[in-house]
Amino acid sequence: MISKRRMVAGCIGLLLACSAFAKDVVIDVRTPQEFQSGHVDGALNLPHDSIAQDIAKAKVAKDDHVILYCKSGRRSDIAMGTLKGLGFSNVENYGGFEQAQKRLQKP
Repeated sequence: MISKRRMVAGCIGLLLACSAFAKDVVIDVRTPQEFQSGHVDGALNLPHDSIAQDIAKAKVAKDDHVILYCKSGRRSDIAMGTLKGLGFSNVENYGGFEQAQKRLQKP
């Protein structure tokens, strides 16, 4: 019989192994024109009103850490609801462009 301690250790190991394959994906949900005027380095541009169709083309996995931003946080909140409805489990709204840029800056 497997002890609880061994079972928990096995589950933690499995979670760590799975998280090693997940990646951070930064998505700017503003319009292409807004994106061209400035965006976070490495961000994808998937406008909020077409994110349900575009996310599959971008090859983003449902367990990836998805970080969304727009101008104020409103559109990224809508996009977050859409992605969660599609089964994405690790989605965060970083708010507006400037907020996201500050949070994502590497020291």
